[in-house]
Amino acid sequence: MTTTTSISADSIAWVRISSCYLPLANPISDAKVLTGRQKPMTEIAMLFAEIETKDGHKGLGFSYSKRAGGPGQFAHAREIAPALIGEDPSDISKLWTKLQWAGASVGRSGMAVQAIGAFDVALYDLKARRAGLSLSKLLGSQRDSVRCYNTSGGFLHTPLDQLLVNAAASRERGIGGIKLKVGQPDQALDIQRVEAVRKHLGEHTPLMVDANQQWDRPTAQRMCRIFEQFNLVWIEEPLDAYDNEGHAALAAQFDTPIATGEMLTSAAEHAELIRHRAADYLMPDAPRVGGITPFLRIAAQAENAGLALGPHFAMELHVHLGAVYATEPWVEHFDWLEPLFNERLEIKDGRMLVPTRPGLGLSLSEQARAWTREVAEIGKRA
Repeated sequence: MTTTTSISADSIAWVRISSCYLPLANPISDAKVLTGRQKPMTEIAMLFAEIETKDGHKGLGFSYSKRAGGPGQFAHAREIAPALIGEDPSDISKLWTKLQWAGASVGRSGMAVQAIGAFDVALYDLKARRAGLSLSKLLGSQRDSVRCYNTSGGFLHTPLDQLLVNAAASRERGIGGIKLKVGQPDQALDIQRVEAVRKHLGEHTPLMVDANQQWDRPTAQRMCRIFEQFNLVWIEEPLDAYDNEGHAALAAQFDTPIATGEMLTSAAEHAELIRHRAADYLMPDAPRVGGITPFLRIAAQAENAGLALGPHFAMELHVHLGAVYATEPWVEHFDWLEPLFNERLEIKDGRMLVPTRPGLGLSLSEQARAWTREVAEIGKRA
């Protein structure tokens, strides 16, 4: 006779969500500002989720919003968070689906899934911490470091002479590539800036440009043709984010790779982009698409299509996800979020080292707590 001992699974006992506003040292302008579609960015709204189980296991996750949407993300997260209480934290895919259906009436993309993203990342962080593994090791890492490129020194509000200083400083820090913002109403200024930086850094330094969706099709054709001479790693978002056919035409016509995808907010939208062959470099943003669960689905589709990967923003998360991808990715280096965490990523020889600490390897700083405007707690701590 065999006796089976029933072991009760751990369960989620407590969830804390917080809305934190990170101020930027200088107002940030890209082509969307110069074309009058947006105002300069002065802060980033962060949504943090902290999850704790009855057995005392903890996880930290985050999502974010730029310029608008922070209060909405927090409100939606507060509404759906009770659905997690009592659930097994290991059932991450199941919980993602449950949270999606909890708010299904407001859609399956955009703010609705971006709120889910903070919980999803926290659940993966918890699972990896409990296993004593970094997130990348939990997911099955391909490498211990990833190529990285800098964007924050190349915005359009930066004068050309300072642009050259910033690019050289990034390289001296050990950052591998440099990305410049383009898409100004006067295209001659874009050409001048790219030409100057290329000459300053030399022919072999990895250099990218980003038009932030501000060209129409004729302008994109013209600018992509002119930029062929500069040996760019990619031309990013030359067209509207949802113009799959236009991006596909550029990708087919020019030698310089086309990169896009950062503004898409679901796995389904990325699937359409991939189906159209609208990018050479796919640029999913895990918080924007709803967390790690949908990001992994997107990455699997991209790998199957033979696409390169360049995750957008949030390097603290994407350094792990980039390390998992089958082929060598580029991960965007933005130091904007550093004040929110006690830990720092290490850069060496053009690469970002994947943290070996359990989970994401992050803990919230006192400064993050000080910048917090709203907090909600659901359940009771063990």
